[in-house]
Amino acid sequence: QLQASGGGLVQAGDSLRLSCAASGLTFNAYVMGWFRQAPGKEREFVAAIRSSGSEAYYADSVKGRFTISRDNAKNTVYLQMTSLKLEDTAVYYCAAKEWYLRPDYSASLYRYWGQGTLVTVSS
Repeated sequence: QLQASGGGLVQAGDSLRLSCAASGLTFNAYVMGWFRQAPGKEREFVAAIRSSGSEAYYADSVKGRFTISRDNAKNTVYLQMTSLKLEDTAVYYCAAKEWYLRPDYSASLYRYWGQGTLVTVSS
């Protein structure tokens, strides 16, 4: 199971950190990803981090503003979001997939999904 938390209402320019705690899986064997879905839009890739934490990938829309990290000892993945924009408003989902499946940005490859946490950015 994946349990996402940390969402909330913030103002544009603010920062927020999302967390996703995993249980019932061998956490360090999975690539962890964050996806988001805004109202009326398709779910989109945000960021992913490889099993060891040595490689991370980002959508162009968040590159330089968001940072994904993981603590394998705590079975937790994080998404640090800075300089938030109105267009970052969405439900954010964490997800896990087997390390050997590629590419990391493809939502259909992720086996486990969290319940989502809402991030609302206001002006």
